[in-house]
Amino acid sequence: MKKNQKPQPTFCHRTRREFLHTMGGGFTSLALTGMLAKDGFLKQQALAADGQTDWQSPMQPRMAHQVAKAKHVIFLFMYGGPSHMDTFDYKPELYPLDGKTIDVKTFGRGGHKNQGRVVGPKWGFKPYGQTGKMVSDLFPNVAQHVDDIAFIHSMTADSPIHGSAMLMMNSGQILSGRPSLGSWVNYGLGTVNQNLPGYVVMLDQSGGPISGAKNWTSGYMPASYQGTVFRPKGTPILDLKNAHNMDVQEQQVLLKHLDHFNRGHLSDRVDNSNLAARIASYELAYKMQSSAPEAVDVDHEPDYIKQMYGIDQDRTEDFGKKCLLARRLVERGVRFIQIYSGGAHNDQNWDAHGDLKKNHDFHAGNTDKPIAGLLKDLKQRGLLDETLIIWGGEFGRQPTAEYAEGTGRDHNAYGFTMWMAGGGVKGGVSVGQTDELGSQAVSDRFHVKHLHATVLSLMGLPPNDLTYFYAGLDQRLVGVEGAEPIHQIMT
Repeated sequence: MKKNQKPQPTFCHRTRREFLHTMGGGFTSLALTGMLAKDGFLKQQALAADGQTDWQSPMQPRMAHQVAKAKHVIFLFMYGGPSHMDTFDYKPELYPLDGKTIDVKTFGRGGHKNQGRVVGPKWGFKPYGQTGKMVSDLFPNVAQHVDDIAFIHSMTADSPIHGSAMLMMNSGQILSGRPSLGSWVNYGLGTVNQNLPGYVVMLDQSGGPISGAKNWTSGYMPASYQGTVFRPKGTPILDLKNAHNMDVQEQQVLLKHLDHFNRGHLSDRVDNSNLAARIASYELAYKMQSSAPEAVDVDHEPDYIKQMYGIDQDRTEDFGKKCLLARRLVERGVRFIQIYSGGAHNDQNWDAHGDLKKNHDFHAGNTDKPIAGLLKDLKQRGLLDETLIIWGGEFGRQPTAEYAEGTGRDHNAYGFTMWMAGGGVKGGVSVGQTDELGSQAVSDRFHVKHLHATVLSLMGLPPNDLTYFYAGLDQRLVGVEGAEPIHQIMT
């Protein structure tokens, strides 16, 4: 060392150069160790917490419990609550009532009301498909696929408030802390691709929805079942850690565990089980660092495919890329994908309290072509039959105005529309009805839990038998009372 030269900073009692060299090889060894163990190359096996059975990743693929019609789910979540009578639930009686005050019971953000000023639909409707299904001019592209779609016009929920309604649509309960739908699917089936998350979430460019990560949490289940937020461009997963940005304590613990594992000094069964889980998590992170960038790379897709999704247009580029990415993830075995249209608050999502036409023109215009492109692309590749598509928001909207002036509609959990297509779903059917104004469901009323039961059933998971023991109870997505799937829309 030269005179007056400061000592080189050290990490874990190593020089920086030594540390980087060790960590660079260490991470490769870590992933290699996990892969060799799977192939039976290593004699030492990690044990589960009971100290006897072999430890297995909770995301290992598992057989369906019954005949499965679908292998994947893509949930197109229209955050904010799209208006059903302005999209897919044709109500001709509303047009001549526009501006008139009538007696009608409603319950939304503004509380319970017995009267309201009618807002007539702002778009025309046309018949489409062999069934002549009436669809709003908001969705001219999706309308071309009505013969592949099953419309549920009588959905109901327990809350007309965004936060709790979002939690119910995603987890089956209005309270937080419950596993989301995607978590239940991955808990029941695992995931085919061990190099990518089994549950992927893509948010709107304006931000995430209210309640944030509670909407894709694994709740009381292991964290491996929670959703992973993907970005359609740039680094797909923001929280993957490389060796150079781990803190010192993590570096020391990981180096110690890696050294002990390679030397075969793991005699303590509990430590062995914990290390197995830790190795699995780092192994997945390592694999995702190499697999995720390839999965999100849509630049090499043919131009005609990009045009099909609207990626060649500024208006539809963002949502189109997410829909195309969803198709690529389905091809790579990802089990559950959720894409949000709309984020943040007010008119940044479908929450049309002020100017209904401005709001819905914007959001429908951003999503119509990409959604139609997704349906067409999946079908032409033979993937639609095994991929379940869900469209809808946390609730619908009222037939009456919220304020004294303007065309905005308040929230409506009494009756709204969602649709499904693909794996195991009948095409060209509509079930349930709302009244002539669209204010509430009046026939074949279906609750959110019936929607969840349908998804689980189509994925080969009996909704009333799929349980997770927690807090002294066998917990279910569909609640302790259970729920039947919507058989009318199932093949």
